[in-house]
Amino acid sequence: MRSLIARGLATAAAATMAAATVLVPAAAHAAAPYEVLVFSKTAGFRHDSIPTGIQAIRDLGTANGFTVTATEDANAFNASNLATYEAVVFLSTTGDVLNATQQTAFQNYVNGGGGYLGVHAAADTEYDWAYYGQLVGAWFSGHPAIQQATVKTEDNTHPATSHLGATWSRSDEWYNYRTNPRSTARVLQSLDEGTYSGGTMNGDHPITWCHPQGSGRSFYTGLGHTIQSYAEPAFRSLLLGGIRYAAGQVAADCSPRTGGGGSTTVEGEAYTSNFGVQPAGHGTASGGRTVGYIDNGDWAGYASVNASGAKTFSARVSSAGAGGTIRVRAGSQTGTVLGTVTVPNTGSWDTFRTISTNLTGTGSGPVFLTFSGGSGSLFDVDTFTITR
Repeated sequence: MRSLIARGLATAAAATMAAATVLVPAAAHAAAPYEVLVFSKTAGFRHDSIPTGIQAIRDLGTANGFTVTATEDANAFNASNLATYEAVVFLSTTGDVLNATQQTAFQNYVNGGGGYLGVHAAADTEYDWAYYGQLVGAWFSGHPAIQQATVKTEDNTHPATSHLGATWSRSDEWYNYRTNPRSTARVLQSLDEGTYSGGTMNGDHPITWCHPQGSGRSFYTGLGHTIQSYAEPAFRSLLLGGIRYAAGQVAADCSPRTGGGGSTTVEGEAYTSNFGVQPAGHGTASGGRTVGYIDNGDWAGYASVNASGAKTFSARVSSAGAGGTIRVRAGSQTGTVLGTVTVPNTGSWDTFRTISTNLTGTGSGPVFLTFSGGSGSLFDVDTFTITR
């Protein structure tokens, strides 16, 4: 029988945030004034929301310390003019809107430290310019009718999404894309294709993302087709956060997530917060250790693993005790339960087997594992894997 080691202290984790319905006060963004160019030239379909979108960005600028210049004149894309702006917004542009000289000027501007923000049909733009395809992240391929869908928050650390909860139900025109940007960008929001008709991205459907581009920054959201979008406080806050990131006024990690869209495997003992559990040595375990000394009511949190988009959970476990249950939760040790799996007695603490379950709940934030069962030491967890 294993000796019981003294328990560690609990480390609380933040609960899942509720979706915000108000803008962050301008005072929170106190900074030197800066300049933003809004470009809305169209050479294809023209969205009737463009004038409303321009006014919404002007209003955001007035309230948050930046000046907005709106134009549909591509001659604005020259080195000396672009140098006066911290960010350029492509607001539902369509088709071929820049000539070769203007393209070169804009490419040099972004690679040299400027910012780009694409809204909605910005993905339906410049199909013959390879650099723009990298900049926007993915090109448009089609869309179903306007309808309500659930938007999932995959990263709530970015200033564009920090006001949102795990899910957001709203109506818009939901773009499908020719490629999935997940391997080259940090996905901030994705669509739950099970909540609407016409999604074609096989259940992994990014809709808002960001990434570094040269020395500059790129941010794109597929939201913003409808006029009504620009009156939504939560959408206006998303635009504001994207503009501030693109303009270099706030920092954010926009590097692609490792394992995004595939699987993430974590050592059980690599928890970042916990109650009750401790590492336990096992010669047959991955890395020689497990998360062990698990009793009823214990838990472990993993800040390196985001719960957003998680579809399956598997774990390598051992037990010479009572066995028990693992609940996979989002955001905190009391957060939304994504799935539950039973851990059997495997015959000894050094005999491991793999258990798995589908995850049917939705949530965001760090993954937490909570443990329950009978009395005494229940089981050990060697590694676990989340797939998306």
